[in-house]
Amino acid sequence: MKLYEKAPAPSARRVSLFLAEKGIEIPRVDVDIRGGENITDEYKAKSVNGRIPMLELDDGTTISESIAICRYLDAAFPTDHNLFGSTPEEIGKVEMWNRIVELQGLFTAFQALRNLTGIYSDRERCVEAWGEESKLRVIEFLPVLENRLSASPYLAGEHFSVADISAFIMCQFIKNMDIHIDDSYPAIKAWMEKIGQRDAFKDS
Repeated sequence: MKLYEKAPAPSARRVSLFLAEKGIEIPRVDVDIRGGENITDEYKAKSVNGRIPMLELDDGTTISESIAICRYLDAAFPTDHNLFGSTPEEIGKVEMWNRIVELQGLFTAFQALRNLTGIYSDRERCVEAWGEESKLRVIEFLPVLENRLSASPYLAGEHFSVADISAFIMCQFIKNMDIHIDDSYPAIKAWMEKIGQRDAFKDS
């Protein structure tokens, strides 16, 4: 088993932090996404979406998409540290908040950066106006996160979960668009400081 990744990339960092939280170690393969290694015929023959991260199993089976990889690893290496929830209610809330963060925050931030900077204009259409709109949507999402974390120690409730990993990655990533978690978001700021003290996050 090996994980194809680009360590600083947000999607790869979600898996990397998940692995660290679970105490799982697997070999890593660095993929040059800036140079287009992920869109070569060789890589795309393995990856259904031509992106990182990608997990390759010993029998050649591959799994793409960061949360799909995390779910596989969670099932393949079971522990008492249940990042997807332990009870039916927790499982539902973790899934709900993780999807909210993805759709309204993280993925929207990806669209903002890619369309505003044109970083991958050699392989995709970039629309500056959509980048600006996406940036506004990220800014408008932050009060939702602030309200939730004002009422709950973690996104899905009393326990740390994969939803917190996704939100933490988003809050760090948006710095690239000059969006900062400052004193106007005290609950998010305190939560980020708390998350940053976890062993898995100390070097993130």
